[in-house]
Amino acid sequence: MTREVHIIGAGLAGCEAAWQVARAGGRAVLYEMRPARQTAAHKTAALAELVCSNSLKSEQENSAPWLLKEELRRVKSLLIGEIAPRTRVPAGHALTVDRELFAAEVTRAMECDPAIELRREEVTALDPDQIWIIASGPLTSDGLAAEIARMTGSERLYFYDSISPIVDAESIDTSIAFRASRYDKSLDGTADYLNCPFSKDEYETFLDALLAASSVPAHIDEDHPDNTRYFEACLPIEEIARRGRDTLRFGPMKPMGLIDPRAGRRPWAVVQLRQEDARAGSYNLVGFQNHMRFGDQQRVLRLIPGLASAEFLRFGQVHRNTYINAPALLGPTLQMRTRPSVFFAGQISGVEGYVESVATGLIAGRGAAALARGDAPEPFPRQSALGSLCHYVSGADPLHYQPANITFDLLPKLENPPRDKKARYAEVCRRALAALDEYMYAHV
Repeated sequence: MTREVHIIGAGLAGCEAAWQVARAGGRAVLYEMRPARQTAAHKTAALAELVCSNSLKSEQENSAPWLLKEELRRVKSLLIGEIAPRTRVPAGHALTVDRELFAAEVTRAMECDPAIELRREEVTALDPDQIWIIASGPLTSDGLAAEIARMTGSERLYFYDSISPIVDAESIDTSIAFRASRYDKSLDGTADYLNCPFSKDEYETFLDALLAASSVPAHIDEDHPDNTRYFEACLPIEEIARRGRDTLRFGPMKPMGLIDPRAGRRPWAVVQLRQEDARAGSYNLVGFQNHMRFGDQQRVLRLIPGLASAEFLRFGQVHRNTYINAPALLGPTLQMRTRPSVFFAGQISGVEGYVESVATGLIAGRGAAALARGDAPEPFPRQSALGSLCHYVSGADPLHYQPANITFDLLPKLENPPRDKKARYAEVCRRALAALDEYMYAHV
């Protein structure tokens, strides 16, 4: 008899895991504590709510983010293969979705599937006789975190992550902000971003105001400001600015590939605004996550050309992300080595990014479904992006474990790599997809 699979957390990883269990003929019990217990970052009761941004990264062929999404499409991911394309909004070569429509569709899929039981309740203890997937995310409740600490015999790890502001489209001055994609690259030939161009003097004024702004202090009592750790790929703009006066314009404010039509030349710096929803009623400030106090944030961000009268629908925020020391605890199928009936998936396992969370949810869901049937879960091939992500999570150095996005550095090196980088990446992708296809053929 097939056992039930109990999944804690109805975010990206948890919902994908539940779907995979159901598609494998199993029964999933999916727990979500919201809305009875909200988190510091979520705003709704919808499942799979996208908190930090609405981007699922690049769809540029033969890039690492594209490879991971292509693998997920081939293994029939619900979130990446079906729902993301239906809720897509323009954003150049990025796969970007209307976050409200995306969450609504995921919620509907979970609620309507007869093989998935959705329970709106908090879980703080794990029955050892059940199969569990812990996909509670970076904002795991204190009660569950204490249970995980007891079960793993380890302290929680954490770092700080940030959320970008969102501005009302009608409050953007489009006589200044111009529409363009970098190097005119876009999915269908249209210009997908609004760009706010800076002169050198405007940039210097903005930078001075940014560096002088007051920040919200770390909200964890035991944290000291000097010890605050951030995820390097999602640094607040203030932290980037403190590394040097030009770091922002060589980072999130880089003007490369853009020409200001008013001046007929490349701006000194630029802030890009990305469409947030299908009706283009709001835009988020790309890469502009920050932890300024709201009053200072409004004053500083209105110094951006084109945003002098901006109405902010959401200000930037900082929140703490919790994750386990996965290499010390998990195997390549994301099962606990000491308790194989427990899987981890999503950001709590130490992957960073929406698509990476979906990927680990899919892997844990397939593995748990196999275990429920009485079979041994089979790891994905090392040459694939899916297998390499699990290899990192389970095989990195436990003493220096840091959350990771998918990159080509995680995949095995080629024995005789082409000199040309594009050709090299194309061959890595070809090898990965061939290995995945062979794996799927053997495990249908």
